Amino acid sequence: MTTPIAPIVLVLVSCVALVCLFRLAKGRTLTAGQLNNQSEHLKSVDVEAFRNLIDPAEEEFLRLHLAPAEFRRIRRERMRAAVDYVLAVASNAAILLRVGEGARLNSNAATAASAQQLMDTALRLRLYALQGLVVLYFGILLPDRRISVLRIAERYEQMTRQVIMFGLQYPSLGVTAAL
Repeated sequence: MTTPIAPIVLVLVSCVALVCLFRLAKGRTLTAGQLNNQSEHLKSVDVEAFRNLIDPAEEEFLRLHLAPAEFRRIRRERMRAAVDYVLAVASNAAILLRVGEGARLNSNAATAASAQQLMDTALRLRLYALQGLVVLYFGILLPDRRISVLRIAERYEQMTRQVIMFGLQYPSLGVTAAL
């Protein structure tokens, strides 16, 4: 009796994809020296420019005022630029996740609670960013399809506010100025 290969391959691919998603969501481990100087590792993200790139109203304006071939070309360029922003957001979220992990062990209960909240937000944002990358790449492949990744911009702004509050409680990390 022969065993079907397709289900086995599907299970293996699913396991590999799950491990990759977990590693991407978790981020890279930073050393203690790297955690002390976060402003060097955080990437600046212009949220307003990112919002403009993914704004459905702006997309509709372009759709109405450009020839279809020109619209698809411009849309692909805008989606590639949005991918760069989302990668920066995901990278920042991974760094702030590590900052939160380190600060969560702080003896001050308020700081530890704030660090846990920062970690939760950073992890959620990282997962939204990974999901957004899939959507953006889909938009690059099929530029006529309407897509939305506005949630990433909203979550990034929420995380930035939390980092500012966290930075007031834990100023030695220097993360607030970099965002």
